[in-house]
Amino acid sequence: MTLTPVQLTRPASTTDAFLRQLVARVPGGSPWHLTEVYTGQLLVELPQSTPDDIEQAFAKSRAAQRKWAATPVRERLAVFKRAHTIFVDNARTVTDLIQVESGKNRLMAIEESCDPPMVMSHYLKRAAKLLAPTRRGGPVPMLTSSTEIRQPKGVVGIIAPWNFPFATGISDAIPALMAGNGVVLKPDNKTALSPLYGVQMLEEAGLPEGLFQVVCGEGPDVGPTLIDNADYVMFTGSTATGKVIGERAGRNLIGCCLELGGKNPMIVLADADIADAVRGAIFGAFGNTGQICMHIERIYLPESRYDEFKTAYLRKTRDLDVRAAYEFGPEMGSLVSVDHMRRVKSHVDDAVAKGATVLCGGRPRPDLGPAFFEPTILEGVTKDMLCGVTETFGPVVALHKYRTVDEAVELANDTDYGLNASVWGSDIAAARAVAARIESGNVNINDILATAYAAKGTPSGGVKNSGVGARHGDQGLLKYTDVQNMAVLKKQVMGPRPGQDPDKYVTSMLSGLKMMRRFRIR
Repeated sequence: MTLTPVQLTRPASTTDAFLRQLVARVPGGSPWHLTEVYTGQLLVELPQSTPDDIEQAFAKSRAAQRKWAATPVRERLAVFKRAHTIFVDNARTVTDLIQVESGKNRLMAIEESCDPPMVMSHYLKRAAKLLAPTRRGGPVPMLTSSTEIRQPKGVVGIIAPWNFPFATGISDAIPALMAGNGVVLKPDNKTALSPLYGVQMLEEAGLPEGLFQVVCGEGPDVGPTLIDNADYVMFTGSTATGKVIGERAGRNLIGCCLELGGKNPMIVLADADIADAVRGAIFGAFGNTGQICMHIERIYLPESRYDEFKTAYLRKTRDLDVRAAYEFGPEMGSLVSVDHMRRVKSHVDDAVAKGATVLCGGRPRPDLGPAFFEPTILEGVTKDMLCGVTETFGPVVALHKYRTVDEAVELANDTDYGLNASVWGSDIAAARAVAARIESGNVNINDILATAYAAKGTPSGGVKNSGVGARHGDQGLLKYTDVQNMAVLKKQVMGPRPGQDPDKYVTSMLSGLKMMRRFRIR
């Protein structure tokens, strides 16, 4: 593999003045040092918000939200029509910010910049219909009606992760805003710049100032106050933190959507195109340096093709271009921080100490940058190892053999998680049958994750310990609304008429139920 340190110059767009302008939006003091991942050098001092700052942010958003909710839907959507153009036109600047704060390679960064425009485009087609009042039938034909009215929840609290700060911090806010809500976003300290720029672009498109607030700080310091002031919470992150957030939201009697961790399997069937499967597994394990909630950490291979896949996979992995660069070329960049690199290393070290074999990689590369770690393939991983049961969230993947498809499915499902899975085979019908047996919110056939995640019209979420609720699809917007049932009675026919024998009324009522069922009226 190519492992060549380079002399780096920050992208021209990321000037000190520009970065200071972005963080000036964040209320607070006691600044946190936000550093360039590739070099460890200071980028900007990021204010840390106090509980009072957070409460004031909610108050400002709530004041703006009352006017925004009263704005006709078509006028709200017009903001996002303009925003779509602005976001696409500034995708390279977004990419620069994502790279300096997260260390991912440039292609992955620019792909992330495209996610909010894709979400806007989808909901620009669907939101008006989803938010329009829908008339339903009432209990008595012609004399009663019931209308389903969608109302915004108020102010939504969004807690975004560091691995896709722009795609989650902004994309999760878009349907909430379209539905008439305000938003208070807490990005991760390490990756606050790109979502801050996203808010700036939305305001340039006409989003009312104050509606979208950003607060910063460490989770334990910021999270409780944010949840206690929110009308709904959207969280993406670890299962452990998700449980804490879910418990607090439950005590406050507010809803939440939690997209949590995964230990995602890839099953290669005996008839799969091995070259395609290898290419997929390269991205599945090492895309975004393994820091994707839906990435692959376990690969199950038929005994008959194990060596064929292993040989090709090792060759491709060793040929990967891994380095720090702000131009296209590198196929894998850095992990997000030194602390996270140490966590990934601890998983590999634990596996080796308990008998696993490192087929390639397995080492930090401080010569490339403070948080670089080699793409790593393991063999002989078992469930008594950390990386056998716990999400590693780095460029580490384990190969496993299976004898029958039933065994492969059983192994894939032998986890507390259920976020994403991948099945590869030439017979699509057979692959679909296997996919249907996997306990996962997302299953891709002959792809790793993009086909499912980029399908914005279909809900995407996890099962088991991988989450509650979903983003995307109709559900991804409607979750940010409450339903009001407005019912109308045109004539007083509910109950016996004055002087009517109650028994005759009941007989008439029961006959009416049978008649309505017979003629499918109700």
